[in-house]
Amino acid sequence: MRNDGQRTMSNDRRYVLEHVLLPQGWAQEVLVAVAPDGMITGLHAAETTAPGAPPTATAPPFERLPGFVVPGMSNAHSHAFQRGMVGHTEYRRSARDSFWSWREAMYALANRIAPEELELIATQLFIEMLKAGYTAVAEFHYLHRRPDGALYGAPDALWQAIERAAERTGIALTLLPTLYQTSDFGGKPLRAEQARFYLETEPFVAAIAARRSAEGTSPARLKRTGAAFHSLRAVPPEALQAATRALRALEAALPIHIHIAEQMKEVEACLASTGRRPIEQLLDLGLVDAHWCLVHATHATPAEIVGIARSEAIVCVSITTEANLGDGFFDAARFLDAGGRLCIGSDSQASVSPAEELRWLEYQARLRKRRRAVLADRSAPHVGERLWSAAAEHGAAALGQPAGRLEVGRRADWLVLERAHPALAGARPADALDHLVFGGDGARAIREVWVAGRRIVADHRHALEGEIAPQFAALMEQARIAGAD
Repeated sequence: MRNDGQRTMSNDRRYVLEHVLLPQGWAQEVLVAVAPDGMITGLHAAETTAPGAPPTATAPPFERLPGFVVPGMSNAHSHAFQRGMVGHTEYRRSARDSFWSWREAMYALANRIAPEELELIATQLFIEMLKAGYTAVAEFHYLHRRPDGALYGAPDALWQAIERAAERTGIALTLLPTLYQTSDFGGKPLRAEQARFYLETEPFVAAIAARRSAEGTSPARLKRTGAAFHSLRAVPPEALQAATRALRALEAALPIHIHIAEQMKEVEACLASTGRRPIEQLLDLGLVDAHWCLVHATHATPAEIVGIARSEAIVCVSITTEANLGDGFFDAARFLDAGGRLCIGSDSQASVSPAEELRWLEYQARLRKRRRAVLADRSAPHVGERLWSAAAEHGAAALGQPAGRLEVGRRADWLVLERAHPALAGARPADALDHLVFGGDGARAIREVWVAGRRIVADHRHALEGEIAPQFAALMEQARIAGAD
């Protein structure tokens, strides 16, 4: 095991990991050192693994973590407030129900939610994410104003609600304030129900600049600010270009996210307005690089898939939401073959499980191609391990956070899988993630969740769940939050 660049200090905490997935593969009995700020400072073959062994000059105190240890997953696309409508729209209103009819119910919720209610919903959601294996989340946040369209004072109360929920639960957060200015291509004005989403370009950039200044520069920080453009239909090209230039002046590596080509109606409207498909139009602007994350890209042509891969942008798929809304299929096999970087998100919170997102990423490819193990390859024959490792690494990159791999210089975000759990019965290290992803209830085997070297979930429980769950249940009883008839 290589030791390059390690800077183990006397006040670092030490853990012996029984089985751990490192970038070079699985290793056994590994001593990891974690600095007080949560960054990994050392990885060594353990000299002793006896629990309670007396400390010596060569064997300082440590805690042993039995089980399979894997990198925590980043959730690269979340709308926290939509957790409040899960289960309330699963009935037929007409023979033509679609994303666009679902969107009306979403608007109803968006226009009723208050900051304190958003904080409670997000707190419950982030607990669910952590227990399922997400250790960081990108909140694609376009709720900016009061229900009457007036601005909150600075700092924005709705933005703060998300931050407080992340701080309370211990999940790492990349907040993505989202620019939203028009209702459709051609600069059409916002509809009344979209008034809470509006921001002008200069205040949008200024607010992001102010947040960045307040955050500091520690690489281990659990709070990060990026930016998002809702979509090409919601941000005219001139505003998108001006904002991108200003954001890049703030930070060359600032994460920038955008919804793109999720629905065929969106593709057709873009063609009618511009003569170009959404992904074509975006790539033609010459702005997209490795620090962009294109969300959905569901209706990407083969040429567009190659173009995205060449740009080095990351694609975030949210399979359970895309299935729930009837969006369509993203051609993940073609994208991976082109060298594309792929991550996952929970989006509308139809499911809050990275294992389920990855399972259905593979299953939709199997259904299309009528083969098995479609997204594996010769160098990574285990589908679960290939998809988990790639999504964890690229998801962290999409969030601009130093996580996704267990190595020196990254944050100590990891999961401990319980070997004795029925979902992992008979598992070896090589197929532990196959069990987690394809075992149905594999997520129940997550015994511990660690973020920045802190045990956030212990023995399958989060410290706040007993307090928050009844408050959340009471809130959901209120029809004005449920947003459904």
